[in-house]
Amino acid sequence: MSKLSVNAPEFYPSGYTANHTESSLEDGCDGYPTSTEYVQDFLNHLAEQPACFETEIAHFSEILNGCVNTHEALQELVELIYQQATSVPNFSYIGARLCNYLSHHLAFNPQNGNFRQLLLGRCHKEFENRDGAAKGDDAARKRFHAFVLFLAELYLNLEIQGSKGQVNRADILQTGLHELLNTLFSNPLDGNLICAVKLLKLTGSVLEDAWKEKGSTYMDSIIQKIENVVLDANCSRDVKHMLLKLVELRSSNWGRVHIASTYREATPENDPNYFMNEPTFYTSEGVPFTAADPDYQEKYQELLDRQDLFQGYEENGTGAEDQYFDDDDEKDDEMDPEIEEAYEKFCLESERKRKQ
Repeated sequence: MSKLSVNAPEFYPSGYTANHTESSLEDGCDGYPTSTEYVQDFLNHLAEQPACFETEIAHFSEILNGCVNTHEALQELVELIYQQATSVPNFSYIGARLCNYLSHHLAFNPQNGNFRQLLLGRCHKEFENRDGAAKGDDAARKRFHAFVLFLAELYLNLEIQGSKGQVNRADILQTGLHELLNTLFSNPLDGNLICAVKLLKLTGSVLEDAWKEKGSTYMDSIIQKIENVVLDANCSRDVKHMLLKLVELRSSNWGRVHIASTYREATPENDPNYFMNEPTFYTSEGVPFTAADPDYQEKYQELLDRQDLFQGYEENGTGAEDQYFDDDDEKDDEMDPEIEEAYEKFCLESERKRKQ
């Protein structure tokens, strides 16, 4: 078996100086021989340390503004980011954020296609091959699934300025995701179905909200496709279980909880957390009772009164217990002589210390 790979880096003999002018990006950015190497190095850095995005993205954008000044250079930048986002595991999210930032901060904005337009064009090229990719071999399907999840992240993170200054999502990506879901469910192989589940977990709530605003029932159609797959498709039992859990998730409004009323309007009937800040007490049998119990207010007031009586005992020294316990209680709760003697010593010692 040959170990040669078309993706292997170029080989140069020792002493040979590579011709860097082949790169569309200009030379000499930030001390690197070519901007291509600088961009790739930064992308690798983000893949290893994604938390650095916030602190280093502005400097990266500033460097690119000194390098990217031709249409070819812009195309190469888009391709580098696209390849990183669809080939490096878990880079799709940070790659989508990077694309959003550059779409707003790259100074080079040619009429024949700015960064965002070229990026969407590159995604559309992959989108057109969706049917063949979904039916292809394992490698083709793996690349296709990576593209689908990157497009989902772009839909969530790519911000487009509206005519009135509002920030919108790209509707074209919403349409694309709908078509991709149809493609995945039309080819119910395990890998395709797992990709569809991931896509819907990531974007399902946002997509359904957007479709409902337009009066569309696309999500209902997708759920119907899922139910048909579970009944008819020859997929694995685990994948069918994943699909059923997804249907369950959607039935719970994608796991979102809506508060039915404001704090001032909350009542025990409409707010399950109404009693959460009230104390919990225990009966003599060890059974807990809270503010949700019907007799709580009466028992709570009784405990408060008892607390006041014991505070009176501590303040006056003696006699407070006679105000609370009746004769029957004293008989029922009569202390052992040794305990009573120890208790009396404790009270006398407390009184002595208080007077000191």
